Amino acid sequence: MRRYLALVALLLLVVVAAPGAQAPAPAAAPAPKVTAIRAGRLIDPETGAVAVNQVILVEGDRIKAVGPNLPIPPGAEVIDLSRQTVLPGFVDTHTHMAITYKEIPESNIYYYTYIMDSTPLRAIQAASNALQLLAAGFTVICDVGNNANYADTALRQAIEQGWLPGPTVIPSGLIISTTGGQFTPTPEMYKQHAIVYPEYLEANTRDEIVKAVRENLLFGAKVIKICLDCKPWGYSVDDIRLFMEEAAKGGAKVHAHVQTRDGAQRAIDAGLHIISHGQQITPDQHAQMAQKGIYLASTDTPFTGYRGTAEGEQHAAEQLKSAWQKGVPITFSTDMDYWNERMKKPNGEWMDRGDLTIAFLQTWKAAGIPAKDTLKALTFTGYGAADILKDQRGPIKPGFYADIVAVNGDPLANIDALRDVQFVMRNGEVFKRNGKMTIDTLLHPGPVLGFRRR
Repeated sequence: MRRYLALVALLLLVVVAAPGAQAPAPAAAPAPKVTAIRAGRLIDPETGAVAVNQVILVEGDRIKAVGPNLPIPPGAEVIDLSRQTVLPGFVDTHTHMAITYKEIPESNIYYYTYIMDSTPLRAIQAASNALQLLAAGFTVICDVGNNANYADTALRQAIEQGWLPGPTVIPSGLIISTTGGQFTPTPEMYKQHAIVYPEYLEANTRDEIVKAVRENLLFGAKVIKICLDCKPWGYSVDDIRLFMEEAAKGGAKVHAHVQTRDGAQRAIDAGLHIISHGQQITPDQHAQMAQKGIYLASTDTPFTGYRGTAEGEQHAAEQLKSAWQKGVPITFSTDMDYWNERMKKPNGEWMDRGDLTIAFLQTWKAAGIPAKDTLKALTFTGYGAADILKDQRGPIKPGFYADIVAVNGDPLANIDALRDVQFVMRNGEVFKRNGKMTIDTLLHPGPVLGFRRR
């Protein structure tokens, strides 16, 4: 048998090397799909400009051309949005897709959720939430921690490889913190059961900071999230700059949980990329942030029948208004990570994760932020905070990825028009049409976009 196989191999070599022998020509790659979108009104959120009766030509996953009366190539699929308002996809710059803490059985304490829910269960929650958010028009999600053992980076990888549709996920991996994170475990829980891990990756010294950043980058983080002042022994200005320096080696920026004025000042002095929460930031500190171009993701919880308080919404609205007046690059952000049995619409139907997320518009309205500026925060400013503009994702312009949504009505006149997204396209693929998700052609049994993508 061995002699026979050797003889076959020798004959094959002779045929290939023979004069005139030619290798079979590679099959021609199929031409990319072309889609033509007729947009009745097209909004550029960066400027607030509106163009009417536009045609958007999409070739493959990118926008090829935008303008009035563009010729439509033969064979192109035509999508008629001529009666709707078309705009780029939305961004939530601070959320948690792989944690859902509940009134029952955890009494709304996510510390207990971490103990009770496994990473695989939380990963499935994240996949479901990703579908719901994309259906609501969110084509970019910054998922900044509390995702168990890297469920967020796994979700990004699954979407990028084509296993399931979803938004572009900017994951942080584990939140890096000083000892304890936001937890207060007993000595037995902490020392004997490593109860802080995996919600927080502890780093106290310079060497530990470097190692923690590199671990997160190794496992797929695209942004580094730190708990800057969760304990009195929080990070110094030098510590923050070390985080920024090390993250930059992996092409990532640093996003910080900030809850005190002193912590906010350290973040500002260090020149951090994004400050989250910051409900104690002063008007003077807002002015400093504006001068340095530091983004704010203030997670402004509205007062609803299922969450929040009137006093909390008022304080959040006052802080948001101060930041807007001082010129801070503010983003739309929610910190959404909870569920209860009151989360229903007036007709009794359950609200989904998209409904719950876009409901944060209520606080922006309470703050008196003009619809034009709210829309800019929800899109263009969010792209900058997510650090994706350099990758040509965001605006509806030639060369950019085709992430496009459409709504009835005019969000520049009534921002609540964004609560009812009728059409969603991401990377040139239609995900929602006529108000209904269309994912039958977007589910695959393998990594159709390449197994190395993450």
